[in-house]
Amino acid sequence: MKIVFAGTPEFAAQAMRAIYDAGHEIVLALTQPDRRAGRGMHLQASPVKEFALEKNIPVIQPETLKRNSVDPEKQVQAQEAYRQLSEIDFDAMVVVAYGLILPQDVLDISQRPGRHGSFNIHASLLPRWRGAAPIQRAIEAGDLKTGICIMQMDAGLDTGDTVLISELEIIPEETSETLHNRLAELGAHSIVNVLNHLQLGKDLLRAPQEINDITYAEKILKSEAEIDWSLSAPEIDRRIRAFNPFPGATSNAQELTMKFWSSRIPKVGACNKTGLPGELLGFSEDGAYIQCGDGVIEVLEMQKPGGKKMSASLCLQSLDSNKQALRFHTKE
Repeated sequence: MKIVFAGTPEFAAQAMRAIYDAGHEIVLALTQPDRRAGRGMHLQASPVKEFALEKNIPVIQPETLKRNSVDPEKQVQAQEAYRQLSEIDFDAMVVVAYGLILPQDVLDISQRPGRHGSFNIHASLLPRWRGAAPIQRAIEAGDLKTGICIMQMDAGLDTGDTVLISELEIIPEETSETLHNRLAELGAHSIVNVLNHLQLGKDLLRAPQEINDITYAEKILKSEAEIDWSLSAPEIDRRIRAFNPFPGATSNAQELTMKFWSSRIPKVGACNKTGLPGELLGFSEDGAYIQCGDGVIEVLEMQKPGGKKMSASLCLQSLDSNKQALRFHTKE
């Protein structure tokens, strides 16, 4: 099949590679404009663009697809993108973490007679966690499972009918990074299954989303990173894991902003001490016990400013000789 692919980050690039390796022809790639990144703030191509260039796939990078944009330059870009999409021959459009809204007139191009429409890979069990950050919000909420939905796109925010649902268990001590990697693999496998199904001329079973089960995964903000030690140990543990790798949970001690990368709830009896919220209670073999508003958390991996990630026990023992008096500030 001939595919137009729209996506930007590595999550999308993994699906793109799987589609290509399955023998489908990607005739055009849409991705966001190059962004400045790294210490040198050099322009950096997205993973989708890098793969497209490697395989000689044409790439377009409009800043918007809305042809009625008030910005004349963006309007020209959108008009040109619309022209290219209108003129190219393709069977279906696949959209994965593109980062731009597809207006109805673009979706209409993919729904012309003889075409299958546009399909989106969404990293949740829709309608739970529609929106920008489904992986992080699932961990933060303590969900026991998540998954991949292949959705037939419409103009709404993740509102289209699902055509394939694949569930995945969220394992203990899972971070957003590890769950992202597992879901990316599952998403790539799932979209190839859908495209292969269409190629064989088989109909897809479309299922409308249940309107009573809708939740929204709001975008993760840097302001959410600071740990509130008055919360319960399970709540703090989930947030630390949910915010790895972005934005990274933080807390201040001794005028240093420390990052917390992984944690867990300690076994019963592992730490019998108590203290004030944010207080360091002691050390385990790999981690450190910190008092929460309700319960104790075992932090496993931390990072000092300018330093590397290391075990929490080594990180905290390197601060000073009065370790047992250490207390992290509670969020105000």
